[in-house]
Amino acid sequence: MALSRIWSAFIILAISLACIKGFIFPNFGNKNIFTNMVTGKAGDTIKVFTKDSTQIDTKIAASLLLKKIDTNNGLSTIKKADGKYFTYKIQAANGVVETCDSAVKLCIGLIGLLALFMGFLSIAENAGGINLLSRIISPFFSKIFPDVPKGHPAVGHMMMNFSANLLGLDNAATPFGIKAMESLQTLNAEKDKASNAQIMFLCLHASGLTLIPVSIIALRAAAKASNPLDIFIPCMIATFVATIAAMLIISFKQKINVFQPAILLWVFGITGIILLLLIYLKTLDTDSLQFFSGALSNGLILLIFILIVLGGIYKKIDVFDSFITGAKGGFETAIRIIPYLVGMLVAISLLRTSGVFDIILDGLRTFFTAIGLDTRFVDGLPTALVKPFSGGAARGMMVSAMGTTPDSFAGRLSCILQGSSDTTFYVVAVYFGAVGVKNTRYAVGAMLLADLVGIITSIILCYFFFG
Repeated sequence: MALSRIWSAFIILAISLACIKGFIFPNFGNKNIFTNMVTGKAGDTIKVFTKDSTQIDTKIAASLLLKKIDTNNGLSTIKKADGKYFTYKIQAANGVVETCDSAVKLCIGLIGLLALFMGFLSIAENAGGINLLSRIISPFFSKIFPDVPKGHPAVGHMMMNFSANLLGLDNAATPFGIKAMESLQTLNAEKDKASNAQIMFLCLHASGLTLIPVSIIALRAAAKASNPLDIFIPCMIATFVATIAAMLIISFKQKINVFQPAILLWVFGITGIILLLLIYLKTLDTDSLQFFSGALSNGLILLIFILIVLGGIYKKIDVFDSFITGAKGGFETAIRIIPYLVGMLVAISLLRTSGVFDIILDGLRTFFTAIGLDTRFVDGLPTALVKPFSGGAARGMMVSAMGTTPDSFAGRLSCILQGSSDTTFYVVAVYFGAVGVKNTRYAVGAMLLADLVGIITSIILCYFFFG
């Protein structure tokens, strides 16, 4: 019900704002807003207004004598041949039509990966590998997932998902996560309502704990940052704090005692391992870090594959038949999530193309200026605002914030924000959609609260390290 209200609010807010712009203020660059929202494409040039030389700001006019284009606050002004000045902006997101097409293509693109990993998971299940992993992790998982029986296959699936996330293996994390949700759904008495275990799992997953933000470091290197690795430790701390916050929020809601010895031992143990790895990784340069990350991540995938196959051979099961059976489930899952993903991405598209995000940012900047606080962090917030909706869009916001000065405060902050959390609404649509859960209960609110903790932590860390 909560997701239904949020989704409805997104659509109503976006279209209402578009109506205000289109009907009440049509002369301020909003004449084609409805077209942009429905059939527009990311990268399209949107005409804002045209003015003659008597209406243009003298400073802008003077600058245009030296350069043909003046850019300010996302708007660009160019002098036309007839002496008038044409101001435009570039559309940041696809309209509804293109978004629907992209959503279906995204799901089709998932078919191969889902088939591959679910095929190997089927072999592991038939060979007893998932049950073995479940028994190893049960002392910890049985405390934070009290409704999941010890040794249940869901524990092994969740562990594989968390491990893939930890190493930045997004392609592997999604199939493992969907399989975990399907396993947890077998324990769910109310099939259309999220269980406590599903909410805990999804919130921990969405907190996005990742050891090495390789893609962010690579983009900083490509942008010619003086030290592409300088955001590494802040990113690691921010995502770890967000994960702990997610666990504490859900534990409080579900009345789970987090001070149990088993929980404390695992949390402090993982913290210690992360700290030791941080110390080692801090000694590596950019090229060495990327090589280490690639070797560790991709090597682990190949290791999992060979261990699963060897385990299947040892248990004398039909390895290939098990793979095919699991792979068929991957195809079915990819098709099943299309309606959920289309619905969520369309609502997000309307929010972005209507200008809701722009109003929020302008409001935040005005508010913090009014109370006398430093507003440098506001320029990095677009990444945080977009990240719960779209990882690709947030990445674009991050690249835009770095621009020609990746070492700026906003540039560094956007990188930390990009690495501090996952795409909350995408995760909700895909994972709950895969098992047909319609009532997500308090999952979205808890996930957004954990995201907020990650955002606040990222801002504090950015001021601490680079302020």
